[in-house]
Amino acid sequence: MGFQEITLQLPTDYTEDLLRSAISKQLGIREFSYTIESKSLDARKKSNIHWLIKIGAVADALPDISPAPQPVLEIPTLKSPGTALVVGSGPAGIFGALVLQRAGFRTLLIERGAKVDKRASSIKQFESSGVFSTVGNYAFGEGGAGTFSDGKLTSRTKNIVAEKNFIIESYIRAGAPPEISYLSHPHLGTDNLRHIVVKLRREFENLGGEIRFETMLTNLHIDNGRVVGAATTAGGFDPDVVLIAPGHSAHETYRMLIERGVQFRTKNFAIGSRIEHPQELINSAQWGRPALPGVKAAEYRLTASEKNCLPVFTFCMCPGGTVVPATAYSDTNIVNGMSRYRRDGRFANAACVAGVNLNELLGKVVSPLEALDWLGTLEQKFYQHSSRYQAPFATISGFIDKKLPKRSSDTSYPLGLDPAPLWDMLPQPVSHSLAHGLKVFSRKLKGFETGIILGLESKTSSPLQTLRDDSRRCQGFINLYLAGEGSGWSGGIISSGVDGIRTAMAIIRNTGT
Repeated sequence: MGFQEITLQLPTDYTEDLLRSAISKQLGIREFSYTIESKSLDARKKSNIHWLIKIGAVADALPDISPAPQPVLEIPTLKSPGTALVVGSGPAGIFGALVLQRAGFRTLLIERGAKVDKRASSIKQFESSGVFSTVGNYAFGEGGAGTFSDGKLTSRTKNIVAEKNFIIESYIRAGAPPEISYLSHPHLGTDNLRHIVVKLRREFENLGGEIRFETMLTNLHIDNGRVVGAATTAGGFDPDVVLIAPGHSAHETYRMLIERGVQFRTKNFAIGSRIEHPQELINSAQWGRPALPGVKAAEYRLTASEKNCLPVFTFCMCPGGTVVPATAYSDTNIVNGMSRYRRDGRFANAACVAGVNLNELLGKVVSPLEALDWLGTLEQKFYQHSSRYQAPFATISGFIDKKLPKRSSDTSYPLGLDPAPLWDMLPQPVSHSLAHGLKVFSRKLKGFETGIILGLESKTSSPLQTLRDDSRRCQGFINLYLAGEGSGWSGGIISSGVDGIRTAMAIIRNTGT
């Protein structure tokens, strides 16, 4: 049996029959089997938008070679390694917990938020009544912040093939569409994620792991660099090793860790607002037509680097999605984006943010605690504007010209819009840079200036990064590890999952030596 890779150009609405016919024609054979290895949309010419599909074909008539083997994550099994406490059920937490449990640890995973069903119910109530829940919101709960997102599975991190394959295969076993293994820009959609995170939890429990929801880590007891006990809202534990994956919103957890001697440094991050347009406008700007058969919705990724400005870029673009009230605390007001798998909503949204260095922005050396204070104050400022969860908004053209909107606008945001001078509410260097960036984006995408800009986008990444030693331990500690977005070493579902896996593998190595 032989093997050959080929690349095809096919129309966006190709059928299975057309795909097989194209493979047969290019290979000159009729009998074969195949797998799709990669698939990306080529939209460089609006008159000829098509799929580029790499096929791995298998047939007797093909050259006698085999496909290159894919790297596999090899998890060693330890004999009685002890107990592990994992904090946080986002991608870093759940994949780290799965690896530790497979290696033989008795693993307890705690999550400060609720199970996904209760979480979804609380969010629905919040969006209809404005009543905020501390355990069921967009930031905290089963699956982490990513459960209520677009579920993007892209990552620019290199040399992560084995870990990424482990994550993708786990998601597919849990019900994700197989296409996530080959699409160039795969995504799960929040509707899929709500079921997937439950199945990942059950896989962990079937391996013997234990998970407790609505259980918050409140303190760590340290003796000579070793965690000897963990206090939670459900009682105390004395694990042999602790892996904390708190996400980027758990500010009180950061403060507790800093008080216990965990070392952090400030790092660059980004802040800004969300931009929103009718999806058909984005489709027309990108494709030259309001819809494209075989493709869900058009995406964009925009950057601007203007003189005397901070770098500005779009982030977490959600085609056919909604802007959501993603605050983690009752006295703050922030926004994020979310899409379902079909991406068939009326609107497109994305973060429009400026990269900031707090030392430069504030003109002094900023400590980790000062960084948390500064960010928290900004998030509270957006809540205090109306003392509600309406999103302060302006039109994009109005933001550029510093003019308030004369009336409200159609939006996907569920709690309503509040006309506001966003350019004054954001730090001046940020709003100045965003205004110039929005001008650039308006030249790149036809009709871009007709959209709206709303809310505070402050959770693109953590403003802090923990210091790790060569074995991934928190510097100065024997058995304490931080992973995922909350550690400052990753961002997004894939890179956070990879960081959780690699940290768990480091724990296994450190335990086995």
